[in-house]
Amino acid sequence: MRSDSAMRIEPSEEILSAARKWLDQVRPALNADFVAAYLTGSVLTQGFDAKKSRLNVLVVSRSLEIGVLDTIAKALPAPLKGAPRIEPLFMTERNIEKSLDTFAIEWVDIQERHMLLEGEDFLGRLEIPQTYLRLQLEHELRGKHVQLRQAYLQHHSQPAELQRVLESSASGFAALFRALLRLHGEPVPANGAHVVERVADVFALDAEGLLGPHLVRYVGSSFGPAELVALYRKFLVELDRLIIAIDQLRTA
Repeated sequence: MRSDSAMRIEPSEEILSAARKWLDQVRPALNADFVAAYLTGSVLTQGFDAKKSRLNVLVVSRSLEIGVLDTIAKALPAPLKGAPRIEPLFMTERNIEKSLDTFAIEWVDIQERHMLLEGEDFLGRLEIPQTYLRLQLEHELRGKHVQLRQAYLQHHSQPAELQRVLESSASGFAALFRALLRLHGEPVPANGAHVVERVADVFALDAEGLLGPHLVRYVGSSFGPAELVALYRKFLVELDRLIIAIDQLRTA
């Protein structure tokens, strides 16, 4: 799976300048071990607000031994008032290569939405087997299904609590649904609702039922108590059907 520049939005010059200024202070701590630095995550999407969100910067190194970590820690600049806040992730090449099986979803997401700031494009060389992605997706969805079912047993007569559970789970499911489309070789729509609807189409599910968390969190509609319980119940049913479909899915 390769990076698709059409999936990202070019950040502003202010953001790029802040990221490169931060990197100029940190890069010397890695010296010859430095491989690459990237912008990743929401900064490359529409609607990013530097006042509310942080700039995710991935720094790839050949080594991150404890002495190197000490040097990096001393070099990290203090946040400047009014400037975009940097959220760095330091990884070695080996860290990344050996975690492709356990963090396939995360690396696919980063690989498809990143911007090289400096160095060689290490991410562009990564090959993430679909088997890894399918296994992690099934693991994550099964775990979330158990949690949602337990919450329903505990709060089935408390619609406000069920609403909170759906709201808090929405962003996590959004990421998993995007990964599901990538696994299936489908283009990923920019609109969150369209992502859910496409997943429903691909796996022959009820889109209205699968949209529950998205509707509660993002649409902002006011749902009555009975409607919230109905949304929750429908989502549980469709999520169970989705897990069965993924379990039966065969990948290369």
